[in-house]
Amino acid sequence: MIYKTLLIDDEPLAISRLKRLLAKFDNVFEVIDHANNGQEGVEKIESLKPDLIFLDIEMPIMNGFEMLSNLEYIPTVIFCTAFDQYAIQAFEENSLDYLLKPVEKERLQRTVDKLKSQASQKASGFEQIALQKLMEQLNPKKDLHSITVKSGDKILFVSLTEISHFQAEDKYVFLNTLDGKQYLTNHTITSLVDKLPAEFVRISRAAIIHSSRIQFMEKGFNGKFTIQLKDQKGTKLESGSSYADNIKRLMEV
Repeated sequence: MIYKTLLIDDEPLAISRLKRLLAKFDNVFEVIDHANNGQEGVEKIESLKPDLIFLDIEMPIMNGFEMLSNLEYIPTVIFCTAFDQYAIQAFEENSLDYLLKPVEKERLQRTVDKLKSQASQKASGFEQIALQKLMEQLNPKKDLHSITVKSGDKILFVSLTEISHFQAEDKYVFLNTLDGKQYLTNHTITSLVDKLPAEFVRISRAAIIHSSRIQFMEKGFNGKFTIQLKDQKGTKLESGSSYADNIKRLMEV
């Protein structure tokens, strides 16, 4: 099997070195592209659907773990990192391969051997569970203060204090600010629920609101509520009937 391979690293020299090494195994790897940070990595993974990625961990904008948590499509992951011995032990315990920088040909050969023996397990349930365990071990939840969004060629850091709500439309999720601005995000509603602090409450399948941005709530039919926000647009959102517990929590704040 030849793996369509994407390289994700913010160090150009590391990318170049890895490309040269992988070229010696052209019967295993076909390097189709590279990304210079986690956000670019998300975009290229979702569009190119590689079989395998070589992923650095410490990168600007979005680190390797944050990038993985934003993926809908998850390829086989091989970390390429300068992490310490504790982290390496965690990789081994979770049966995920890693390459310690600088990558050596002999070590890459071991990766190739492992890929060949596990070819039928690409993106298996076991692998994804192991990946999740590893992310929890090495990337414990930190206090989140902002969400990154792309605006033209710029990466903006939108403070949580500026956000009124998140809303899904079709397959896209938009961040909305108090002053009426809207930005497309790389997140799903579900992934945001896992990341955001407690003051952000999911009120429906398609919406998360900042609880302190509520102007008023009005009871409707079938246990649903209309919620008006304090943003510049005076946004009104309808709650979902299956989110009654969350609405009750809002009324108790």
